[in-house]
Amino acid sequence: MKNCIKICLPVLFVVFAVALSRGQSDQNEIVITRPVLGIGNTQPVPVSIEGFGGEVTDVLKFDLYVQGFTFVSPDAAQYEISGSSADNVVGRVVDRFGKRTILTRSYAGSTLRQQAHAFSDDIVQAITGKMGIAQTKIAFKVEQPSGSGEIYVADFDGHNAQAITHDHSIVAAPAWAPGRTALYYTSYKLGNPDIFYHNLSTGQRRVIAGYSGLNTSAAMSPDGTKVAMILSKSGSPEVWLCNPGGSGLKQLTSMSEGASSPCWSPDGRWICFATEIRGRRMLAKVPAGGGEIERLATVGISNPSEPDWSPDGRWIAFTSQMGEFDICVVPASGGNATILVRGEEPSWSPNSRTLIFVRHTPSYRYVLSLLDVYTKQVKDVRQVPGNDSEPAWAR
Repeated sequence: MKNCIKICLPVLFVVFAVALSRGQSDQNEIVITRPVLGIGNTQPVPVSIEGFGGEVTDVLKFDLYVQGFTFVSPDAAQYEISGSSADNVVGRVVDRFGKRTILTRSYAGSTLRQQAHAFSDDIVQAITGKMGIAQTKIAFKVEQPSGSGEIYVADFDGHNAQAITHDHSIVAAPAWAPGRTALYYTSYKLGNPDIFYHNLSTGQRRVIAGYSGLNTSAAMSPDGTKVAMILSKSGSPEVWLCNPGGSGLKQLTSMSEGASSPCWSPDGRWICFATEIRGRRMLAKVPAGGGEIERLATVGISNPSEPDWSPDGRWIAFTSQMGEFDICVVPASGGNATILVRGEEPSWSPNSRTLIFVRHTPSYRYVLSLLDVYTKQVKDVRQVPGNDSEPAWAR
């Protein structure tokens, strides 16, 4: 028997040893390594699912698939997921390689669907050590053929979608405030592209940027103290900063060719955005306190736009247009970029593993899809009739 057996598990940089039996020498240790995940080329984790009803099984498979799992027979599985869902969800997860039960739990209250989401989050936590995404929310725009649209909020898989606006006007660029209690978005309700703040608990809203010209792409800082946005009040579209209610306006960039799609670094120190400099489209970043703009290299990829900084600070996802639209990622410090899938408008999940993005169907409809960045597994979310686009994941 080989002295070392390597087992691939989806957790980073962890190495541990287990003695084969009491009194054996160190040379007979089994060393289980959990290797570094590779962007776009990681093998999914094989699991089996048995004992649940149809809806619960469907929910578990959807939730786990977009987080890097695949489904096999019990004898081929690394982890066996079993249980029942007659009255409520009762679940168990067994590590076949480690020959131990790693999770046993029952769920009560709410619907079977929500219980299944809670179970899938616990499965992800137990196997990977990372939080799951099944109980998170997304915001997005739904546009009708007339051009008018509304802002919606839904579960991450598209279920339980609810319209937040009822303006019957052009809307764009929904963005979450920290804590998931409010949204920012652009609406033409008053005849101009104004940025609104919308309290989701009370339904109250107000304009925080209604200047002449373009007011769009609001993005609140991770600590909730500042809002970055794109305004054209000084001429071309530039990155501006203000307080949450719109006061304390400050211009951060000054370029002849404009800027778009600001997003924050998780530590709140930088704002990344797309721009054109001397006719060349690129990503750049500027200190949130003001200062010199720094270019962000996307080696191998041209025409980047729509950046989004991962919550763990490691990656920036963006759209590239090189004939078609592609979802790409690049290290947050810049460098070699990787194309992941055809699409645009990416937004990171809270656990920095899954992206929601816009996919174009052959019939020219826009739909929202979820992408596991490491395995490239993709699933469409449940759609609202119309063109669904501009997703934003609550963090």
